[in-house]
Order: sequence, then C-alpha cells, then structure tokens
Amino acid sequence: STLEQHRCLQWKAPADIDSSSPCFVYSSIVREDYLPSVPPPPPPSEANRRHYHHHATALTPAPRRPCAAAAHRSIEQARPRRSALPLARVSDRPAMSRDGGCCPPMDLLRSEAMQLVQVIIPAESARLAVSNLGDLGLLQFKDLNADKSPFQRAYAAQIKRCGEMARKLRFFKEQMSKAAILTSPTQFSGAPLEIGDLEIKLGEFEAELTEVNTNNRKLQRTYNELVEYNVLLEKTGEFFYSAQRSAAEQQREMVADQSGDSSLESPLLHQEMVIDPSKHVKLGSLIGLVPKQKAMAFERILYRATRGNMLLRQESVDEPITDPQSGEKAVKNSFVIFYSGERAKSKILKICDAFGANRYPFPEDLATQLHTIQEVSGKVSELKATVEIGLAHRDGILESIACEYEQWNNLLKKEKAIYHTLNMFSLDVTKKCLVAEGWSPVFATSQVQDALHRATSGSNSEVGCIFQILNTQESPPTYFQTNKFTSSFQDIVDAYGIASYQEVNPGLFTIVTFPFLFAVMFGDWGHGICIFLTAMYLIIREKKLASQKLDDIVEIMFAGRYVILMMSLFSIYTGLIYNEFFSVPFELFGKSAYACHDPSCGDATTEGLVRVGQTYPFGVDPVWHGSRSELPFLNSLKMKMSILLGIAQMNLGIVLSFFNAKYFKNIVNVWYQFVPQLIFLNSLFGYLSLLIIIKWCTGSKADLYHIMIYMFLSPTDDIGENQLFPGQRIVQVW
Repeated sequence: STLEQHRCLQWKAPADIDSSSPCFVYSSIVREDYLPSVPPPPPPSEANRRHYHHHATALTPAPRRPCAAAAHRSIEQARPRRSALPLARVSDRPAMSRDGGCCPPMDLLRSEAMQLVQVIIPAESARLAVSNLGDLGLLQFKDLNADKSPFQRAYAAQIKRCGEMARKLRFFKEQMSKAAILTSPTQFSGAPLEIGDLEIKLGEFEAELTEVNTNNRKLQRTYNELVEYNVLLEKTGEFFYSAQRSAAEQQREMVADQSGDSSLESPLLHQEMVIDPSKHVKLGSLIGLVPKQKAMAFERILYRATRGNMLLRQESVDEPITDPQSGEKAVKNSFVIFYSGERAKSKILKICDAFGANRYPFPEDLATQLHTIQEVSGKVSELKATVEIGLAHRDGILESIACEYEQWNNLLKKEKAIYHTLNMFSLDVTKKCLVAEGWSPVFATSQVQDALHRATSGSNSEVGCIFQILNTQESPPTYFQTNKFTSSFQDIVDAYGIASYQEVNPGLFTIVTFPFLFAVMFGDWGHGICIFLTAMYLIIREKKLASQKLDDIVEIMFAGRYVILMMSLFSIYTGLIYNEFFSVPFELFGKSAYACHDPSCGDATTEGLVRVGQTYPFGVDPVWHGSRSELPFLNSLKMKMSILLGIAQMNLGIVLSFFNAKYFKNIVNVWYQFVPQLIFLNSLFGYLSLLIIIKWCTGSKADLYHIMIYMFLSPTDDIGENQLFPGQRIVQVW
C-alpha cells in the first residue's frame, strides 16, 4: 500500500504577540512517491510571516483560536487515513471513493456539495500551483479583476509572448499543409519541455524555415524563368531558322535576276532595291511569352499603338508553363515583334509590361542560338536538382516539427490557459503573493491542498500556500462527477440546460430513457446488432482512437460510444418485441397461436384465422406480418405504446419537481406547481392512458378519439357503445 506522511507545520507568531493571538497551522498530506526525500519547508522569514498574517486576517476573517488549540486540532486532523488519489480529469476515469473504497459513489441524482475557497499563493510558486490545479480539474476560479482590461492585468506580457509562439505554430501548420505532411499523434518522450526552451526552439525553426523558403523561392523563380526561356528559344528558333532559309532562297533569286537582262515585266521596286542597297532599313526585334487569354487584346493594342508599323508573329505553346512571377501554371503564346525606331520600341515595352508578357534576349546568329539553347538546357538540369535538394531539406525540417507539433501545441495551450487564470487573481499591495477565490467540491479539499503543497515543494518556495474556506451566500455552480460512461449522457442533458445547484439531475434518468425511447422508434434486432458491433469496436479500440485525431463525424460517434451501445441493446430488446429482423418476422419463441382454417384464407386477412395454440409468449405474433391488418394493428400498437411511455416520462418530470421542492423546503411550489401540473396532466392524458390499457385488456372496439372529444363537447350525453367500464360518464364529468 502507498505510504502517506502527514506533517503539521506550525508557524509561530512573533514574540510580541501573546498566547491568545491567532496563528497559522499549515497542514497538508504529502505522498512519498511524489516527494521521496523532501524535507519540511523552513518557516518563513519575519517579514513574510507578518505579510501572510496580514492577508489571512484582512481578506478572510477567520475565528480567533489560541495557538495551542489550533495545533491540537491540526494534529487530530492529521491522523493517518487513506486519502483520495489526485485526479487528472474527472471525466476520464472514476474518482476514488470519498470513504476510501475502490468504487466512487457516482451520486448523479444531485450535484456535488460545493464550497467557496480562498487560496493565497506566493508569486514564485503561482504558475506551478495553477498548473497542478488545472491538471486536477476540481477548482473553478472567480475573476477578481473584472474591472480591469486585458492589457492592465499582471500577466499580459506573458500572454502576448504565448500569442507570438502560437503564431509561429500556425506558420508551421500552414507550411506542413502545403507540403502534405501530417502531424504525428501526441507522444510525450523524455523530459518535459519548458516554455522558455520551447520559445527558443520555435524561434530557431522559424528562422531556418524562413531562410530555406526564401532561397527556395529564388531558386524556383530562376528555374521557372529558365524553363520558360528554353521553351521560347525552341519555338522562336524554329521561326528564325525558317525565315533565314526563306531569305536565302530570295537572295539566290535576286542574284539570278541580276545576271539576266531586265525586262518591262520586272518589278520597279525590285529594281530600285537592287540598284540602291543603301535604302535598306534595320529592324529591331523582341521575343517573349504572353498569357494565351490576353493574346488577342495584346495584338490589337500593339497594332493601334504603333499604327501598324510593326510585325507580330505568335505561336501557341503546347503545355502549360509555370509563370515565374505568380508561380502558377498558365497556357501561353510565344511571340516575336519586329519594329522600327526607338519610339516604337518604348511603346512596345510598356504594352508588354502592362499585359504581363515576359521578354527574353535572343541572339541573331544561328551558331550563338544553338550555343544558348545548350547552355540554358544545362542550367535547367542543374537548377532542377538544386530545387529538389532544397525542397527535401525543407521537408526534413517540417517532418522534425511534425513529430513534436502536437506536444508543443498542447504545452502552449496549457501555458496560455495558466496565465489567463493567473490574470484572474488579485495582487497584494507588496506584489509578493496572489489571492485567488474559487469554487471547489467539498470532497476535493484534500486533493487541492495536496496540489498546492506539491507546487510549493516544486518551486522551492520558502513560504507555503494558504488554503481557506469562505462563508458566502452566493449560489454555487453545478458540478456533476462523471466518468467515461456517464459523461456523454450528461452532455446530452447539458445541451438543453444545466440543472441549478443541488437540483435533481435528469442525466441520471437519461441513461435509460434516452436510449430506450430511441429503441421504441428504431425497434429492429437486426439493425440493433449492427449498431452493437459498431459500438463495441469503438469501445475495444478506445485507447488507440483517443490518441488519434479523428474526423468530425467519427469524433462525435467516438464521444457517444456508450450512448450508442445502450441504444443498440435497447434496439435489440424492442426489435424482439416487434419481432422484426431487418423487417422479417421469426418464430423465435415458439409457433404462432393462429392458423388458417382452410386454404382459401391465405394471408389476405386475419378474419379467417383460427386460434390453434397458446398466446405467443414474447412480443408480436409473427402471423400479423404480411397480413392486411398488419399496418393498422402495428401502428395502433406502437402509437398507443408511445402515448403510455410519453405520459410516464412527463409524470416522472413532474414528480422530480416535487422532490426539488421538498429538498429546498419550498412548500409553495408543492401546492401551486406540482399538484396542479399532476392534476391537469393525468386528468387528460393520464385518463387516456387508462382507457388504452382497459381497451387492451377487454378487447373492446370503443373509439378513443370519440370518447376524448365528446368528454368536453357533451360530457352529460350517453356514451353508448364507447363505454369501457361502469360509471365512465360520471368519472369523466368529475
């Protein structure tokens, strides 16, 4: 068994205070497996002792007791007993019994008894104390700084620091999403990471990743430019090669014409050009790529700007090309523009910039063209390998981040929550300690004190935390102690409304009524088995699934796995009553009680059936399925049964209101709420439920609709054939 050590540390008052003055007795339970060899903390210094004495008396007036009596009481309270183990989260596992047993009482009928407590924490151990109390999950703090804005609170700088680290984590998440890298499940390995070390590590990763991304963007842009240039050289080279070949043929024709005599049929311009070669005009050229959807407008604007004094040749590129500027793939056209004069050139350059056309140099010499094409192709291959190495390096950084991303994210969320909680505490005038107030279950007193003591020991504080219970007239919050089975049912109730403090909790009854009423509508034991197998799969693998990040729908199903289990069991039960297995009846509990008296009756109607055996022992007789009377019979059965169940549940709610009024000793609610509701409900629908049961027992063919309608329209008239029992008219009038 776990050994427990009880220490009572008495803080002695200064010498100038007499023996009747109040003193402080610090009592806590220290488990040896938490603190194997930690000595008792030394008594505080004289200044701190006076300081804590001032706060305990000023903020929380306590009854004055002599030091000897206080010490004796603390020693009596410190007698060895089995204490409750601290809980991480109440909803994850059941708490130990308050009496020391192995099973919790799970008192879901009423919420736990709460108490308003005050905790005075030294500043050096405040963070660790809040962390321990947060892990415990049994203390709800009040905001003592409600009149201050978030920027005026003591720990605003730490929250801003956490926000900056959260921004870096979001940046990492975006980069991992772009690289299609998934985060690993939360795995805590090695020593826990401190928030300061995490801040340094996040800064290093961000700087490295930013530098790698910048270099990769530059390399990728250069690579895209070279790829675009290479495609342009191939397309434009073919055009210039065909143009040079055509020019050479024309030159040969001109030489042949010069060797012969000129005739009247020779062109005059041709003769002038041959005679005066000095009039030849030198044309400039521009080559580039323009988006295909802008090609027609590009050509039209060029023609109008130069007044037709240019020559444009375009050709479509077969495959989409990654644009160096935007980084997106686009279908483009290669173009060659011939122009004359600097003025035309400046206009063409402005139009190219306006249309996002990328221009590249092009050598006129054929040999230089071939050399340029080979050089660009070599650079493309080299840059492609370099870009792949850079991307692999970036992916390596992101994978190392992904392994610890969830752990860092959880640590940062916890740290931010701690400082938000610390901002709810009030600082004393000397700013040496923090004062907190909050609500805690009565049974958690020893666990809260243990968490505070561990925070004092872990922070090496010379002064311990002071835990006090305050008397108040405020209405406490509602707290239900649940486990993994009951928590989902409690969530269903809380979605509609949370019960007031110490009111009857509908969640206790919902554990049965919710899945059973579902099964009344979903009564099929074949479908119920399918749901049962699904629920058992989620329950058997709950440890593995709890550590994974699930899809939204799967996460909802996993959270309600025990609700689904209960619904499946009740569905199997009601399905056996309805005698439906995927809407097919079976004679599971014996033969049918009816049979046809001749072959002509068949299954067309039940009027030809003759009773040949005893009543079917359980559920609906299978002979009803497939008969003409199946739908009226089953609908009548299920509708009337639903009325009975609904009225029973409504009566349950009214009866619970009586127990609330009795518990709170509110006699007015008993006579002016509970009694009228009970009378009104059961005089109408309760009476209808009684008529349904009598009709089932007697086999009468009375019309219940007629009875209920004329009960109000003609209460004194004779009932006639709709009478179900003697004195029915008198009962209805009454």
